[in-house]
Amino acid sequence: MGRRSRNTLALAVLGLLIEEPSHPYEMAQRLRERNKETSFKVTTGSLYDVVEGLERDGWIRAVEIVRDGNRPERTVYEYTELGLAEFQKWIDELIRMPVNEYPKFIAAVSYVGVLGVEGAVAALTERADRLEESVRQTDDQLKGITLRRLFMIEVEYAQAMRRAEVEWLRQAAAEMTAGTIAWPKPGEEQ
Repeated sequence: MGRRSRNTLALAVLGLLIEEPSHPYEMAQRLRERNKETSFKVTTGSLYDVVEGLERDGWIRAVEIVRDGNRPERTVYEYTELGLAEFQKWIDELIRMPVNEYPKFIAAVSYVGVLGVEGAVAALTERADRLEESVRQTDDQLKGITLRRLFMIEVEYAQAMRRAEVEWLRQAAAEMTAGTIAWPKPGEEQ
């Protein structure tokens, strides 16, 4: 009992169950309503797998089965004391302990020189444009959400990180265009 899940979707499930008992379909709806897809990869299958694993590990338990009209029966879950304790330890650890997450972008940008100045500037600029559009879309989605700021704080963080990345991308592209980032000539040692 008490085995640590590696799937961060388990964080979302436990967080929702701390608010109130619910069934997986309800959890998926609330995650979408709160724009949590920016924090967790949510699919119906993965959500049910996580719920099953959390129940198996004793972090949550079924409390009732409900039926609404002709809809299929749905199992309502709640967190256990063990689940709450493990959730708190897990959150504390994830916040306190920085880890290398190896984003694909960092791996790719480390070899941006292979694109040449024009190609690198074009790629960085396009990424910045796409990120800016994503920031705008998320800001628009958030306008209608009236949840407490604490329940959306990770979206706020993600937006801040996107904005910082856009700023860095634009600065790097500008420096490449201005020639202040030294570009090796073909065959020249690094």
